Amino acid sequence: MVTRQIIDSGAYLQHFESLPDLWTLEQIAASLEATLRDKPADAASIWIFAYGSLIWNPMIEFDRRMVATLHGWQRSFCLQMTAGRASPDNPGRMLALRPGGHTRGIAFRLRDATSNDELRRIWIREMVLGSYRPTWAPVTLEDGQQTHAIAFVADESREQFQHDSSVPTVAPLIGCATGTFGTNAEYLFKLHAALAECGVNDPYVDAIVHAIERPLPHDPQAMPVCRGER
Repeated sequence: MVTRQIIDSGAYLQHFESLPDLWTLEQIAASLEATLRDKPADAASIWIFAYGSLIWNPMIEFDRRMVATLHGWQRSFCLQMTAGRASPDNPGRMLALRPGGHTRGIAFRLRDATSNDELRRIWIREMVLGSYRPTWAPVTLEDGQQTHAIAFVADESREQFQHDSSVPTVAPLIGCATGTFGTNAEYLFKLHAALAECGVNDPYVDAIVHAIERPLPHDPQAMPVCRGER
């Protein structure tokens, strides 16, 4: 599991040193600065929208946590992954956001006094390979309040981006990939459980879980699926 200690010690970045797309701390810091310059005028506080592992492992200090709906973006396992929960010989898929629809997840409001340190940790965690494009996107909190939150959407210009993120394509990859952080399927199952605990349902995630848990071996056209550990 990614922890504050792993981020602060530099050990997290070391896990990705063999990859050619590894971002430097300078690139990560520049991305953060550029995002903060684009902060909308109506965003009095800094909210982070969590749609994946940040839900069950936020790893940050915050003063408010609420179920929220992100408008204009939807979950997609559209980023090829060859480290962490995968390997170059057994690539998996990493979750991101692509345009269209909406996504329900968790919004975290950062404390003003510690927001700079927490944002630095988030950026190292999420932007280690530059796969995302941090974006201020409109969200509706569960109490009806509307604001903007930072969401890490897929950068479709990056080499890791894959256009085909359909269930039949990604389920076999997620079901088989494994790496130093565990299995890709474990990530999927944790996401599914975390969404359920929040009372959130995502049919796309449900369909991938179903495809991995209940493959159809009698179908000669079906791709092999390796069931991951829960």
